[in-house]
Amino acid sequence: MDKAMQIRDAATVVLQRDDGRVLMGQRGHGAVFMPGKFVFPGGAVDAADFEATPIGTLAPACLRRLCIDADRAVAGALAVAALRELREETGLVLRDAAALSFVFRAVTPPGRPRRFDARFFLADAAHLETDPDDFSRAEDELSHLQWLSPLEARAFDLPFVTRIVLAEIEATSGAPDHVPFYDHRGSVGRVRALT
Repeated sequence: MDKAMQIRDAATVVLQRDDGRVLMGQRGHGAVFMPGKFVFPGGAVDAADFEATPIGTLAPACLRRLCIDADRAVAGALAVAALRELREETGLVLRDAAALSFVFRAVTPPGRPRRFDARFFLADAAHLETDPDDFSRAEDELSHLQWLSPLEARAFDLPFVTRIVLAEIEATSGAPDHVPFYDHRGSVGRVRALT
């Protein structure tokens, strides 16, 4: 495995209902990255995401947190990617980027077939423009889309970082006071907090 593999920016949406359930789906068993795992909707930032303007405006706290380790162009592209990936993978549409709260960051450890610098955004399902139970417009990247309590989700085959994100959201009952960062850019992972 090439140790110099490019680490791509990625955005993930943890869509949550008032009762605490979150939306998750299963990646295909033939997928190169995390095959068969249950995950939140998300994916890599595309070049076109830098050209698009996020619908609405990121909340000031969200933008400030994103800009600790990224410039405004990357922050905007992450918001666009989050909204796009949610729409593509679930068929659900958030009203605007103001619904996003930056709650977690993780870099994929070395030795994986692909590596990402993923930013996790929490969003309240009440901000959806679409029916939260209508996945008919979803593309086929995720299957078995469903709303799960954190306890129910833990019974599925989850990536390690997804388990951590679930625990953080459950412990803080929403957006945390700081953004935990599981930094695995080097050979040894470490956790630090973005403020």
